[in-house]
Amino acid sequence: MKKQWLISGAVVMSMLLGACASGTTGGESGEGSSEGEEQVPEVSAGEEIINIGYTGPLSGPAAFYGENTVSGVRMAAEEINEAGGFEVGGTTYKLNIVTYDDQYLPNEAATNARRLVQEHNTPVVFVPHSGGVFATQVFNEQEDFMIAAYTSEPEILNQGNELTLRIPPAYDQYPEPFVKYQQERFGTRLALLPTATQYGKDWTEELVPVWEEFGGEVVYDGEVDFGKDTDFFPIVTNALNQNPDVIFVGGPSEPTALLMKAARDLGFEGGFMVMDQAKFEEMDGVLGNFDDIEGAIGMLPIISSDAPGAESFIASFESELGRVPTAESAFNYQAMYVLVEAMKLAETVEDPQAIMAQMDAGVKALSEDKLVWHLTGVENNGFDWMASIAAIEDGEIVLIEE
Repeated sequence: MKKQWLISGAVVMSMLLGACASGTTGGESGEGSSEGEEQVPEVSAGEEIINIGYTGPLSGPAAFYGENTVSGVRMAAEEINEAGGFEVGGTTYKLNIVTYDDQYLPNEAATNARRLVQEHNTPVVFVPHSGGVFATQVFNEQEDFMIAAYTSEPEILNQGNELTLRIPPAYDQYPEPFVKYQQERFGTRLALLPTATQYGKDWTEELVPVWEEFGGEVVYDGEVDFGKDTDFFPIVTNALNQNPDVIFVGGPSEPTALLMKAARDLGFEGGFMVMDQAKFEEMDGVLGNFDDIEGAIGMLPIISSDAPGAESFIASFESELGRVPTAESAFNYQAMYVLVEAMKLAETVEDPQAIMAQMDAGVKALSEDKLVWHLTGVENNGFDWMASIAAIEDGEIVLIEE
């Protein structure tokens, strides 16, 4: 039986009347799972709505990260709707983003994704963490929906899942340029102090062999539970007792910045390798400047982008949300626009396989004013971005060419 993905204008008007008191509508709340939230756009006669799903951490320690990811999706959808929607097969469609909170828990993400498809008929679900992606990949092909995965974990594309799109670059492209830069500038002795999450462990497993291949040695092997640890001085002291030249760090931006500052306060003068979860632009907000993270290598802030659509996106984001956008916001914003282009080229808003097949062409059809960062296409189900590695040199952010 063919799935009914669409909501007609007449039905939407009745939904709006029922929801006008709050401006949002909610799904039923089950035990241990969140209530779905949506802001149904206004439609004219003959227009229809397509629901797009999102499950991510909207409460708890990772809530700010979750808000960064979904804000890019919402902002793109709002712009598309305000411009009159988009046309497929002679019908004009508008986008409704339906969000569920999974608190960064893989099992909740899977439950939410299933509910989004069953209750809201979403052909695509955005999932911004690897655990949630892996859990959802168990059934998404059978239940016929596409996962728009915001995670740099390379293994998500090694599962043989044809309906998974990886949005950000995979982190396995970073260790070699990170290692070359740090060993040349600071030395070969490495201390490990990444986040204690599975993502941190996977990143470490990718990094250490490259560090050793280029002649380095690991002198301290530790990790930090940012959900529990608030005093970083003891573990940093233990690491510094081994006289490292470089420290590998990463996790949420704010506590990672404070850990790096603790190292400086204890006399560390070496470099930092920063995994892609932590962002320099957010560290600046915590530390006030880049003095304490001089010599760090990590991700280029989107505010430093020279892509043709970056300036407009940054200005709009700051105006609407009152904060500087991160890569999470920017890449998901761009992904939403590419998704719409793929729907137009596939001539369907309801067939995930046909839409997925047009994602590469959708990238190439994207207008330049929506290019927030340089994106050339889709390769092996992952967006192919230009490398965006940066270092802090003399207090300034400098792009590192591979």
